[in-house]
Formats: sequence, C-alpha cells, structure tokens
Amino acid sequence: MAERYGGEGFEAFVEGEIPRLLRLATLITGNPHDAWDLVQESLVRVGSRWRRLDRTEAPHAYAQRVLLNLNVSNWRKLRRELPLAHRREDEFMMDSSDTDLVELNQVLLPALRGLAPRQRAVIALRYFEGLTEAETAVRMGCVVGTVKSQHAKAIAGLRERLGSDPGAQNPMSSGREV
Repeated sequence: MAERYGGEGFEAFVEGEIPRLLRLATLITGNPHDAWDLVQESLVRVGSRWRRLDRTEAPHAYAQRVLLNLNVSNWRKLRRELPLAHRREDEFMMDSSDTDLVELNQVLLPALRGLAPRQRAVIALRYFEGLTEAETAVRMGCVVGTVKSQHAKAIAGLRERLGSDPGAQNPMSSGREV
C-alpha cells in the first residue's frame, strides 16, 4: 500500500489521522457508516497525491478539505437522486462510559442532522476542531463571510432545535474559548 500511494509516511499518516477524520466525518454526516465511507474515499484521494502533499507539509488540512468537499458532493448527488428518501437515524458508535460522548450522541448529533452540510461543517471545524473563522474558510474553500453567515444560520438552527434557555449550558462549549 505504501508504494502505491507514494512511499513511506502515508501509512503512518493514515493511522494517526483516521480518528480525527472519522470524528469530523461523523459530525458532518450524522451517520457512522457514511462517515467511514467518506473517510475512506478521502484517504484514497489523499494517497493518490501523497508525494506532492508530503512536500507541502499540510496533509491534514488537505485531507479535511477533501473530506468536506466530498461530503458536499455526495449530499448534492443524494439530493438529486433521492429527494424524498429518509435517512436512517443510526447511533454514533462510542464507549457509553464517556458522558460527553453520550450527550453528543443523544443531544447534539440529532440536532446537527437537521442542518445543511456546510453549516454542519462550520460547526464541526469551529467547535470540535478548534479552528478560527479564517482557518475554517481556508479548509472549506470559501471566504470568511461565508463561514460567518453559515455559522450564524447553524447556531440559530441549533438553538431552535435544542431550545435557547439562557441558563442552560451551551452543549457545544468544551470549556475553552474557540
């Protein structure tokens, strides 16, 4: 596999990057099965360009960008092909002893599923990957204004779905400023 995708380093990249890419993909697709498919397809594309990426020293950013673009493309295809189809509500695979992941599974993922793909991507990159607006814009291939507008729409949609009790803790805050 290493030879096919441009030599050593790619296998180590894949091993180290799968958990992060899988988490991002699960957040933006809302489905662990679609997330695995998206990660695999992304890694195939990254692998085919590995020699060039290795020199740029930005394979993680490129892999995220590929993943986001593939998700939007897949979403557009699905929307054209099956406009009335209902997606299965699969559960997020996790260790049930982790209370943060339980809350994510029971509260946030269903709310994220109701957002548009670009809105989910903005939320995942900003809050779960900890990127700034500018970094998010670069990863998504858009301008900062688009990130801001998609963020505002996503937050409004999440507040509508989750309720906007001002006394309740924000389910997306991780205790750190993003």
